[in-house]
Amino acid sequence: MDGVLTDGKIILDSTGTETKAFNIHDGHGIRLLHDAGVKVAIITGRQSKVVEIRAGELGITDIYQNARDKKAVYKELLQKCNLKDEDAAFVGDDLIDIPILKSVGLAVVVSNAVDEAEKYAHMITKKAGGEGAVREVIDFIIKAQGKWVKVIERYCK
Repeated sequence: MDGVLTDGKIILDSTGTETKAFNIHDGHGIRLLHDAGVKVAIITGRQSKVVEIRAGELGITDIYQNARDKKAVYKELLQKCNLKDEDAAFVGDDLIDIPILKSVGLAVVVSNAVDEAEKYAHMITKKAGGEGAVREVIDFIIKAQGKWVKVIERYCK
């Protein structure tokens, strides 16, 4: 979430209300993934009401917040979905993401990820977190699955 679907900034007002900014292209891409039959989940090390709201808007039902051990949550999610490591993709940006990046079939980091995380990535996005990086990955996945033409046809009718 933070640093991937957002630019990593956390804005707190004087009442402690948290605000995050999301890229609309990432959101639309997540909807395209749903339409392509790809399951989307969020694993984040923080807890935020904003995450619940955004996930709800995007139809993401598997949301794991306050995940200090992201790898344990990831393994639980794989089991729940009856998937293997090679079936999964993961987008990260920081040290906490390395254990999952080392395991998944498609390990991706955003262009502004920490250097150490980049070492474990199969793909580094051209765009930064919060600036359409997730959409870049989604388009790549849909194209790799041979479903891009069908997506485009839907919009060109």
